[in-house]
Amino acid sequence: MRTKTLRRSLVALFVAASAFGAITQAQAEELRIGYQKYGTLVLLKASGSLEKRLADQGVTVKWTEFPAGPQLLEGLNVGSVDFGTTGETPPVFAQAAGADLQYVAFEPPAPFSEAILVPKDSTLKSVADLKGKKIALNKGSNVHYLLVRALEDAGLKYSDIQPVYLPPADARAAFERGSVDAWVIWDPFQAAAENQLHARTLRDGKDLVSNHQFYLTSKPFEQKNPEVVVALVDEIRKIGEWTKANTDAATAQVAPLLGLSPEITRIAVERQGYGAQLITPDVVEAQQKIADTFTDLKLIPKRLVIKDVIWTRPDGAPTTASSAKVAAAQ
Repeated sequence: MRTKTLRRSLVALFVAASAFGAITQAQAEELRIGYQKYGTLVLLKASGSLEKRLADQGVTVKWTEFPAGPQLLEGLNVGSVDFGTTGETPPVFAQAAGADLQYVAFEPPAPFSEAILVPKDSTLKSVADLKGKKIALNKGSNVHYLLVRALEDAGLKYSDIQPVYLPPADARAAFERGSVDAWVIWDPFQAAAENQLHARTLRDGKDLVSNHQFYLTSKPFEQKNPEVVVALVDEIRKIGEWTKANTDAATAQVAPLLGLSPEITRIAVERQGYGAQLITPDVVEAQQKIADTFTDLKLIPKRLVIKDVIWTRPDGAPTTASSAKVAAAQ
């Protein structure tokens, strides 16, 4: 009797486990996207086109705003979001921390949409003048690499400055108070500081960094929902192409979401790169250089292999803007 009872219990457990496995392998009913106050995802959110496309697959979309890339990728790592966008450096720090992420796509270079700013009346005239100075930045963000490269280009070491790690809102407050000498920041915060505070650009990313924007997902989500990721990349590309052709309309759409004037918003919109593409070997090599740089600075604990975390589109369809019409016609 005891044996039969045990056997029934084991069968029940097996059925329950099988059912659970079937549920976890099924396509997600909700796509959770992490976004920031910049870039194509803000435009995609405003357009509503992704929601319309995924409704046919029975998938709803939830949007969560993050102050910066490192915080967004922490959300990806702990499972609170499934997809998001960041600059070049956050994925490197996240991968080093063990995040199970995948690079999905990237935007063309946007070197002018990040910069080292100083107050309008600052006596600092060049990056070389930053030696010994306090510089505010969001640790592990895209501007972290800009600062490293700018210092290197000026003949300085990272140890020659005093980094003050703050998220954008706190960094701006410190910048306005004069408690830091410079602020390394990206759009639209950069454009807002230039317009509202008359901050002066000491150095932007030109001839230093590409400042690619990357789209990333968690590996578990991508493995279970490849068709959702395909739809995302396609819609991101489409809204990017629309933005390039409709700057005025894009500015009008985004300004209220950012809480900024149309004048400031337009600057940020125009400085971004648009036209999402799948990751190329050149971009992998560039990301590897960034990873190696932070390893050498001992800001991440180990060597990374970027090519190990690159997503491959399962249907083999093209994603570049130039091939979009061909894909649409097939």
